[in-house]
Amino acid sequence: MTQAVVSRFRNLPLAGTVCLRSASHPTSGTSLNMTLREHGLHFFRSAIGTVLPGPMLKRVLVLDTKSGCPRLLVRDQSFELRRNLYLVGFGKAVLGMAAAAEDILGDHLVWGVISVPHGIQETMQHRGMREMLLKPQSRILVMEGAKHNLPDRDALKAASAIRDLAESLTTEDLLLVLISGGGSALLPAPIPPVTLEEKATITRLLASKGATIQELNTLRKTLSLLKGGGLARSAYPAQVLSLILSDVIGDPLDIIASGPTVASSHSRQDCFQILAKYDMLNDLPKSVQTVLSQSITERDMPQEFLHVCNIVIGSNRLALEEAKCQAESLGYLSVLLSDAVCGEVSTVAQLYSLLIQFVCLSIARNDSMKNKVRGALSNLAGELAIPGLDLIDVFKTLEETQGNMPICLLAGGETTVQLQGKGKGGRNQELALRVALELHQAQSMAAEYFLERCEVAFLSGGTDGQDGPTKAAGAFCSQALVKEAEQQGLVVEDFLSNNDSYTFFSQFQGGHHLLMTGLTGTNVMDIHTILIRAKGL
Repeated sequence: MTQAVVSRFRNLPLAGTVCLRSASHPTSGTSLNMTLREHGLHFFRSAIGTVLPGPMLKRVLVLDTKSGCPRLLVRDQSFELRRNLYLVGFGKAVLGMAAAAEDILGDHLVWGVISVPHGIQETMQHRGMREMLLKPQSRILVMEGAKHNLPDRDALKAASAIRDLAESLTTEDLLLVLISGGGSALLPAPIPPVTLEEKATITRLLASKGATIQELNTLRKTLSLLKGGGLARSAYPAQVLSLILSDVIGDPLDIIASGPTVASSHSRQDCFQILAKYDMLNDLPKSVQTVLSQSITERDMPQEFLHVCNIVIGSNRLALEEAKCQAESLGYLSVLLSDAVCGEVSTVAQLYSLLIQFVCLSIARNDSMKNKVRGALSNLAGELAIPGLDLIDVFKTLEETQGNMPICLLAGGETTVQLQGKGKGGRNQELALRVALELHQAQSMAAEYFLERCEVAFLSGGTDGQDGPTKAAGAFCSQALVKEAEQQGLVVEDFLSNNDSYTFFSQFQGGHHLLMTGLTGTNVMDIHTILIRAKGL
């Protein structure tokens, strides 16, 4: 990001502030004269600001010392504290959650262990985010691992330390468990004789075939000592209180971080069905076959988890609502499409391209083409079946707007990528590149250059700041990206066929279109932003 962009960005409203201005009362001309890219970056950072782990945890966790016996209050739950409080945690947002928890709990906390991403403490220190760091004399041991978001030996050591702490507890103790996205990679403890390498290989192969996060975590937890309710079983008979920052569509407790404190709703037979779906039954190591063949139909009984209280404290929707608020404060007509976008990136890219075309055709007043696009949108939305997406309401809102208002369409969720090449990238960068290609192809086939009448910016970014095994959180694109890339000698289709989106964006215009945030310390899936305004506004 250039110094000029940084300077102008700092003049915008701070992330997390309450939006009091309506869409009909935009802010100063300086903000409105900024580029769509700069607005998109502001909305993204604002969304992250409202789901930072510290503020979210402090909203739900209260220490009550006014009564005779100190109590920990969490919404409608109350827990007595008698030097019996221990803490464990794992996930990309857990360092900040633990720092906030220790501020609240003080000397009531006896001991704790957390497993967090490799390099996150150095990143937070470098960025001056001291509120995300534990104090020097902390009673919480911080163990880093899972470099590039992959389970490794360091994460395995952390999982072992967490398991040891849990197994040492008694019926008098309370275990506070902090969980966020990324917890699966940070809590690896495969059931013997399965090795860490074997489990990682199967998970990676499944992901490359387009398996969903739900399918991946179903297999992970079935092969794990601690996932799928294993941590709660290890802590029994102690009370267990889990505070969860969700990074999974619909907030299913048994899928987030593979559900370490939740009764599993899946059996080993479910794993066989998933492996058969992706034609992997013949590729299983003998150790995995052994574990999956034990008690195939066995499922957890909910009554086994009566000592556990699980509470979701934050999610993707909270981030999207803040971005929507910020967009409206800058004069945008803002529509929240869905916080549950899923599906293969190529199909989702088609959806976003058609939405952009619909808005631009509305601005160009081309009703005949707009009606064709409306039909294609309806058909594709039916195919994707995205929860919460009501196109009838979206069409009505967009058609009732004044023609001179800029448009902001927001969505969140988690797409999947079916790997066909060996390039470097992530789902957010690939989605942005595919949206650009879809827009280019639409413009090439249209008789009228309607897209050129509008400014368009699309942003897809991971709220954790890490998109796949890359340094980028995601990427921006416009309808002109493919044409501009061709002038630079870059063929977008070639990069996409090799799943090499990061290499493309790194080479294109000096990496200007990459979204670079560094690790954010939180994780609530991805945010997709479409910004459109008529040229000349």
